[in-house]
Amino acid sequence: MAAERPVVFVVDDDPSMRDAVEDLVASVGLEPRVFATPQEFLGAKRADGPACLVLDVRLPGSSGLTFQEQLAKAGIHIPVIFITGHGDIPMSVRAIKAGAVEFLSKPFRDQELLDAIHAGIEQDRLQRREEEAVADMQRRFATLTEREREVMALVIQGHANKRIGGELGVAEATVKVHRGQLMRKMGARSLPELVRMGDILAPPKS
Repeated sequence: MAAERPVVFVVDDDPSMRDAVEDLVASVGLEPRVFATPQEFLGAKRADGPACLVLDVRLPGSSGLTFQEQLAKAGIHIPVIFITGHGDIPMSVRAIKAGAVEFLSKPFRDQELLDAIHAGIEQDRLQRREEEAVADMQRRFATLTEREREVMALVIQGHANKRIGGELGVAEATVKVHRGQLMRKMGARSLPELVRMGDILAPPKS
């Protein structure tokens, strides 16, 4: 099965700009999907594959910066590239601080936009890989028995097998068996790797 082509969403109320970006994106083998308003974008189906969003800063009735914030609140994590004919430094700083990949002032060179698009798609690709890795880790953790989870918690705190046995009221040899089992189930090849997994799986402290 062939991999899906990365998608470049474009939200701009200027038809000529939409057409220009659409042609540019298609010319390098990416799939463009264009919209005149943020509402059109939100109402459209988004394929589950690498993507980025080219977004005009000034939109009717709203602003691209406000829409960027709305996307984050809605849990839609997609790299954003801003384009504008009326940009200023405070605006660009706000956009970049909120996670934008790039902030391009019109007129910009085609290659500048393409470079930003490729960077956005690669960022999205890496983010998706990380999310898949965490989901796989959570699936592995779910296969551990309650005792294996107790042993894992103490192992990643740095306790030796003998002390873990004392705390759990089991023989040191039993701890070794549980430890070997949980390492295998988690796919951890070393103690530092297991510790990193524990850090990732730990719920954030409030």
